[in-house]
Amino acid sequence: MTMNRSSKAIKYALAIIGVLLFLFPLYIIFNNSLKPFSDVRISEMWIPARNVSLEGYGEAIVKLAQNIQNSFILVIPVSLLSVLFGSVIGFIFAKVKFRFSNVLFALVIFGMFIPYQSILIPLVRSMNKIGLYGKLSGLIVTHIIYGLPISSLMFRNYYAKIPDELVEAGMIDGLRLWGVFTQVVVPISLPTMVVVLIWQFTSVWNDFLFAVVLTQRPSIQPITVALQNLAGTQVIEWNVQMAGALIAAIPTLLVYIFLGKYFIQGLLSGSVKG
Repeated sequence: MTMNRSSKAIKYALAIIGVLLFLFPLYIIFNNSLKPFSDVRISEMWIPARNVSLEGYGEAIVKLAQNIQNSFILVIPVSLLSVLFGSVIGFIFAKVKFRFSNVLFALVIFGMFIPYQSILIPLVRSMNKIGLYGKLSGLIVTHIIYGLPISSLMFRNYYAKIPDELVEAGMIDGLRLWGVFTQVVVPISLPTMVVVLIWQFTSVWNDFLFAVVLTQRPSIQPITVALQNLAGTQVIEWNVQMAGALIAAIPTLLVYIFLGKYFIQGLLSGSVKG
């Protein structure tokens, strides 16, 4: 009994230490975002704010308003189109039997393992050739294409668990393959759709590499690039930068809060398992 209590005490102590270590950076960011610029010191970042001020948030909102709008213009169509295209591709590979389907699906999945850095030069040249380089639309197309492998895999693994008899019953009732997909399969795909939606939303919202390479003008850059530009060259307004970081984190936090239930359901249903 004593050993069990000691073991539990050690586990709780380690868990508390882990939580504190995880929350400490968040405390530093939040604490210093509430300080006026005159009170911010690198050596005193952990000291609680004495004079609470929202000037950092006000300045961050003014400087980042356009970039936040750009990020929403970017992530909304990417997330929705990834769900649309990924569900169609996943359904085809799961329920339509054709020659070399396994080879083609393996090639699609191979796109998940291509590092971003290895394709930057051909990507820039291709975007420049079709007139999309330096435009937000080019960034949208890039993220949709690069997100297709993982979204297709999620949908394909989910649809593979659907009995073939359900598809056959729909076709016996007079539905074509597209009708079976839209009227039978899509209505039961909500958990996986939410998983893909959240995955793409967070991945694209937090992306920096593609954003900094494919966007030139500050007026079309998403929030991640704009946050980097807040640092300045000589004087760093830490309170503004940390307030901006918290503002940038709010959308993804809200997505998990409101859609988290469906996200867990999608994971438990095996939509991301091989």
